[in-house]
Amino acid sequence: MTKQSKQDNLKIIPLGGLGEVGRNMMLLEWQERILIVDMGFRMPEEDMPGVDYIIPSIDYLKNKKEKILGIVFTHGHYDHIGAVPYLIEKIWSSPSHLPPMFASPLTKGIILKRQEDFPHLPKLKINQVYDGSKIKLGSFRIEFFKQLHNIPDNLGLFIQTPIGNILHTSDFKFDQNPVNDLPTNFEKLKEIGKRKILLLLSDSTDAEEEGHSLSEKEIAKNLEEILKRAQGRVIAATFASLINRIQQIITISEKYGRKVCIEGYSMKTNVELCKHLGYIKAKRETFIKSKGIENYPPSQITILGTGAQGEAEAVLMRIATREHPILKIQKGDTVIFSSSVIPGNERTVQIMKDEIMRQGAKVFHYKMMDIHAGGHAKSEELKEMIKIMTPKFFMPIHGQYSMLVAHSQLVKEMGMEEKNVIVAENGNVINLNQKRIFIEKEKVPSNYVMIDGLGIGDVGQVVLRDRQMLAEDGMFVIVVIVERQTGKVRGSPDIISRGFVYLRESKELLRDTRRRVIGIVERATGTGGAVNWSYIKDEIRNKIGQFLFSRTQRRPMILPVVIEV
Repeated sequence: MTKQSKQDNLKIIPLGGLGEVGRNMMLLEWQERILIVDMGFRMPEEDMPGVDYIIPSIDYLKNKKEKILGIVFTHGHYDHIGAVPYLIEKIWSSPSHLPPMFASPLTKGIILKRQEDFPHLPKLKINQVYDGSKIKLGSFRIEFFKQLHNIPDNLGLFIQTPIGNILHTSDFKFDQNPVNDLPTNFEKLKEIGKRKILLLLSDSTDAEEEGHSLSEKEIAKNLEEILKRAQGRVIAATFASLINRIQQIITISEKYGRKVCIEGYSMKTNVELCKHLGYIKAKRETFIKSKGIENYPPSQITILGTGAQGEAEAVLMRIATREHPILKIQKGDTVIFSSSVIPGNERTVQIMKDEIMRQGAKVFHYKMMDIHAGGHAKSEELKEMIKIMTPKFFMPIHGQYSMLVAHSQLVKEMGMEEKNVIVAENGNVINLNQKRIFIEKEKVPSNYVMIDGLGIGDVGQVVLRDRQMLAEDGMFVIVVIVERQTGKVRGSPDIISRGFVYLRESKELLRDTRRRVIGIVERATGTGGAVNWSYIKDEIRNKIGQFLFSRTQRRPMILPVVIEV
């Protein structure tokens, strides 16, 4: 390909969010000038002990900081904004220059509130945008338009580029009867669809689900039925970012004379922020603190918190395990799980449900009745979006690989040619011009960057493998004292076992291990000359590892400590 033809292509580079749920971040690049869309994290997988979050790699941007035009955010969920505190310093071209940032009022509020947890970072300046706002960043002209999701102030992006118009749906669903929000503006979408959409980038999270997503109106009706019938306290658990659901529960509680106790750091933070910005409306006297619950009969109490996914530190789990300092499950309580279970959390959630029921509470969850609707379009809505936009090219975004494939299949079934549909993955460089769309052979870095406490990226695959080994087979420390003059082992080697074997019941194994360690050391030191202690440690690690496996079929992490005296 010639240099000129390369310049004629717009590059689309997903750094996260494709082939996974979360970690959404995408670059649009025209003649080396870059627009960033979203900057999110995802939660760790089960085989990542100690990891808090996973964020995108921005190695590709290392030498391109001054070429970043700006950052636009679609909405305030952490899978779209959660990586900001960890990445923002890394994309400054100088301490005084940060690319301009654009977000809706609620998204801006959530980003800035979260930055307060990182006092070492300077304050961010975020430009506020609304439904209908238009901005220009280099060769990109961006118009923001309202999209329904399960958080207010969610904005899709209509992006004019030198080679044609791109439509980024953001996360979305169609709802004619939302609660505390305006219905989908189909007239606006149809007007945008008449502008010749070259490429549609569309949310794929529920592409494998048939039919149409549930309306929030139906959810509200079922939640009201539960609260109306509940004779004791109601404990409702949902995501702290599900602002519409939180508002529904508060409104219904007020209707039936219930006080509302908000519990959990993230829930309290979001509710206070949304009250301040006007996204949550309630009477002041509705809210009470957990200490004041005893002043009211159970039938007048609603407790609203996080923990529907079985998170260890969340409110519901601490209540279920009796670790909450004030709140305990009482016989006659009604517990509502108003969220679907994230894949991988099923067992933890089931154990928690069982424990809550053992303590005498009644449990309602989304499989029993419709008390949760996701924020993502299902197959019929996705087809409708494609019909409205009639794009020339199509690329599914946001979702596991199977979701992207399912979405692409829908488009092909509707008549789009296969050559015009691209299923990309993180790190792919997608080239787009008016005639074709294709993926380059070379990829850019898109590896996991893991956050552990204050560490960013210092937990790599080697550290993770060590943690997995420790979690599976434990640790075996061997301390050997060697006399410098004679090369003989002084006394008997000390052995410390953690998570491998119980020392008191493994005396024979330990005795044989000590003999082998003494033999390994004295053979290596008995030859005279300089002693290679690194070689001796490796010998202990390898040979004792083989011996322990032969006797136990386990592979603990072996840490030899050799002390010369």
